[in-house]
Amino acid sequence: MTEERRLAVLRAIVEDYVRTEEPVGSKALVERHNLGVSSATIRNDMAALEEEGYIAQPHTSAGRVPTDKGYRLFVDRLSTVKPLSSPERKAIQAFLDGSLDLDDVVARTVRLLAQLTRQVAVVQYPSLTRSAVRHVEVVALGANRLLLVLITDTGRVEQRVVESPAVLSDDLVGRVRSRFNAAITGVRLADVPAEVEDIALQFGEQERPAVTGVVSALLEMLVETREERVVLAGASNLARFGQDFPYSIRPVLEALEEQVVLLRLVGEATSPSALTVRIGSENPEGLTTTAVVSTGYGRGEQALGGIGVLGPMRMDYPSTMGAVRAVARYVSQILAES
Repeated sequence: MTEERRLAVLRAIVEDYVRTEEPVGSKALVERHNLGVSSATIRNDMAALEEEGYIAQPHTSAGRVPTDKGYRLFVDRLSTVKPLSSPERKAIQAFLDGSLDLDDVVARTVRLLAQLTRQVAVVQYPSLTRSAVRHVEVVALGANRLLLVLITDTGRVEQRVVESPAVLSDDLVGRVRSRFNAAITGVRLADVPAEVEDIALQFGEQERPAVTGVVSALLEMLVETREERVVLAGASNLARFGQDFPYSIRPVLEALEEQVVLLRLVGEATSPSALTVRIGSENPEGLTTTAVVSTGYGRGEQALGGIGVLGPMRMDYPSTMGAVRAVARYVSQILAES
């Protein structure tokens, strides 16, 4: 019973501190929460929580604030994640359903999540290491030029103009298109080079230089697009939480400029159904005063990319977790239907 009561006291401290931005005292807990015990008992519980490192006293004679450890326990023992309201869900669906292509989906998602949570939102493009070829299009642009278009199953589109040393007949262009699609449709991008290595040998000797040029362009395209990409929005929201960064907000902003750091924050998700919450020292250098809520999005249980929110540790965790999960599910739905 004592452990459950102390957890209730910690939960009340976290909720009040997130809402008021002020250290929380025992008197406030008695007035605002129906904890069913006396002020003296609450003070004893707060003393025990402080001794165990879950709360701290920032100033003499002040109330208490949660520590990294306290936020961690609060999140780990959350019984529910706050669901979005029906109007919020409808607004999300309407906003994302208007997306034109993958770039638009990502841009809308990151803006939407920043607005919903009033934090920094980060969205990773579908990982190329987890993507496969949906279709290859080859279009003649003239007697000696081709347009090569690669479309992945996650909606990414890459294209390249290929110069041919020989005149290209409509028949050759059609056969090149058919052979490439037969060879690599459904193949993961990482396995494409092995599948097209000898494809030129399937053509006549005079046709092989043109086909070899298409193979070279395709391989160059894969190399150039292999770098993972992330997009963020809402960095200006951090200015609202100046007091939550006791030394300086500069390390946080510098860390957000690093793509590698952002990929570490959201790119490790393996399943769209699992939420990850990193708090304080659990984050990379420069972000140890922040909390990060992230999850994956994709088809079924396979995450194709990550999506998340970064803000101060004094975060409304139930609402933020609910927003991240809901938006990720809508993105997954859009990709499944594309």
